[in-house]
Amino acid sequence: MGGVPAGISTIMSRQNAANRPSRATMVDVARDAGVSLKTVSRVINGEAGVSPTTVANVLAVATALRYERNDLAASLRQGTRSHTLGLVIEDLANPFYSAIAQAVEESARARDSLLITGSAREDPSRERELVGALLRRRVDALLIVPAGPDHRYVAASGFESRAVFLDRPPAKTRADTVLTDNEASSRRAVAHLIGHGHTRIAFVGDDLRLYTARGRLAGYRRAHSAGGLTIDPELVSVGNGTAEAAERAVAALMSRPPSRRPTAIFTGNNRCTVGTLRALGPARDRIALVGFDDFELAELLGVTVVRTDPYRIGRLGAQLAFERIDGEDGKPRRVVVSADLVRRGSGEIAP
Repeated sequence: MGGVPAGISTIMSRQNAANRPSRATMVDVARDAGVSLKTVSRVINGEAGVSPTTVANVLAVATALRYERNDLAASLRQGTRSHTLGLVIEDLANPFYSAIAQAVEESARARDSLLITGSAREDPSRERELVGALLRRRVDALLIVPAGPDHRYVAASGFESRAVFLDRPPAKTRADTVLTDNEASSRRAVAHLIGHGHTRIAFVGDDLRLYTARGRLAGYRRAHSAGGLTIDPELVSVGNGTAEAAERAVAALMSRPPSRRPTAIFTGNNRCTVGTLRALGPARDRIALVGFDDFELAELLGVTVVRTDPYRIGRLGAQLAFERIDGEDGKPRRVVVSADLVRRGSGEIAP
């Protein structure tokens, strides 16, 4: 452990990571050389069975891209341990993600390991930089709340067997994953509003490039279909990545003529719920509201929510990671965590 107390969480400097040049990976070399990822791996590792022309081509491209061989896979085969975990999360200021980080940190401490944490802030390039920085520090396992559209670079590093993806699945590769049952939970929440007599229910959610946002919108739509209701497209507002954006979206919805306004709102995450509450102001006693994710003061404000368990997501992710460290070498595993509908009053308002 090098004298570092176990379990301390280190937040990596955003400025330092941003100033580092991005490093080429095997995926980049394979793309520019016009060969498969396996071929690049065989060339880099000096394996037989590749023609001299292909070897020369791959090495020339690797040199041009300044590719540096990552010896991480070799260190894993030798059983070398650093007693560190890496966690790439989104915004630690968000209670959902801070709960995940807390769970992973406590699990790491219980195993005499150090947690190094970095915030990607929904930036794919920053996510990749942070992953690269953590791998260069020889972490024993890596946990990621993904932001990027392509995670083959993790596989190219030889580390996919020690990577666990949290809250969202990896893209274009396979690895252990811990998810929330977004679609079913959202369907249940919207069905709850329909059951209280609402037929004009707005959806206020995040960017649909996010797996979670797509799943929650799908649940909203399925609840309408099951209830025999037609969705007014003007009641669906997506791309609201901040509370301020959600506040503007809800203000626009509530400025519509009375016959076209929603009588209920389903929000896709806690930021959207906070923005919705700000926009509604005193009118929140007349508009039904169910939010996805719990948040601070929700109970005091009487907000009905789909309560997920981010702490459990983090704990299960750490458990999968340590099982891989201990030698589990089976196929990638997928764990789905259920969510509860917590009735507090706002979702029970009649139209």
